[in-house]
Order: sequence, then C-alpha cells, then structure tokens
Amino acid sequence: MEKRKCGWCLGSELYEQYHDTAWGVPVYDDQTLFEFLILEAMQAGLSWITILKKRANYYAALDQYDIIKIAGYTDAKKQDLLLNAGIIRNKLKVHAIVTNAQLFLDIQKEHGSFSSYIWAFVDGKPIKNKVVDYKKAPATSAVSERISKDLKKRGFKFVGPTVMYAFMQATGMVNDHEVTCFRYDAV
Repeated sequence: MEKRKCGWCLGSELYEQYHDTAWGVPVYDDQTLFEFLILEAMQAGLSWITILKKRANYYAALDQYDIIKIAGYTDAKKQDLLLNAGIIRNKLKVHAIVTNAQLFLDIQKEHGSFSSYIWAFVDGKPIKNKVVDYKKAPATSAVSERISKDLKKRGFKFVGPTVMYAFMQATGMVNDHEVTCFRYDAV
C-alpha cells in the first residue's frame, strides 16, 4: 500500500523527496536555519520547486552557507553572484543575503544562537496544525507576523509574514502536513 502524502508534493520526485525527508522536521541547528532563511527569502515571488532545483547551486555559490564568510562578502563577490546563472540573479535578493547574514550574526551574539531566538516565538516546540487539505493551509499566522515584524525592525530583508510562515513550515516550527499524510505524526 502506498503511503499517503500531502497533495502539494505529488507529481514531482524532487518535491516528494523533500516532503518525505525534510519538510516540517524541527531544525535547531543555526547553519540549517540560516540556509532555510536564505532559501525562503529567495523564494519570495517564486515557486518553491524553482528554489529546490537551485538548492545545490546556492550551497556552492554561498560557501556552503558559511555565515561569517557571507557576512563579509564584498561588492565584487555580490557582482559574481549576480552573474551566476545557477541562482536567482535578483540584485535586491543578492544584497539581502549579505545583509541577513550580518544581522543573523548579531542575533547569535544577542541570544547565544539564532535557534534560541527563533524557537522562542513558539515556546521551543512545534505548533501542530490540523490541515485537512493543503489548499486550505494558512499562508501566514500571528506568529509569522510577529517574527517578520521583529526581523524587519532589525533590518532583515525579504522576511515578510508569508516568507516567515514558509520558513516555519520548512523548519518544523509549525507542522502543516495534512492529517492523513504519513509524515503528520512522524514530525
């Protein structure tokens, strides 16, 4: 018998693999949280499949998400990124990568880790929604709006409430697997 999965991932091997192994799994590691913060920001206005297809390119182009290196990127390095056909070549988004890295480091200093900071918004444990149909899942929440507001106040870019809700879903801060999905109780 085939396992039931969330409807949004069906029909794409890449989507299904991501859904089955990563989406919604709680992430507490700062390096991985940073990766998802960047990838979700890059998704703004685009489909997630577009970003998934470029995920390996981002990993290579951004020094394996070395936050300290990225925070120190020069204008020349940003220009190189804008010429890299393997990533989204949007000037504002490329600049946001560097800005967000610098501010991410500030949060680490202030809170001991980005993980401590971000997970405090949900009291350290995932919110478990009861999504029956992915098409009716929320795109934002009161929590994603608070996170977005705080990050924007700190100077982060491309961190609107919808982007932050997608970040929460990706990093397991919220479980939006459909209740009939085999991953619903697993994460």
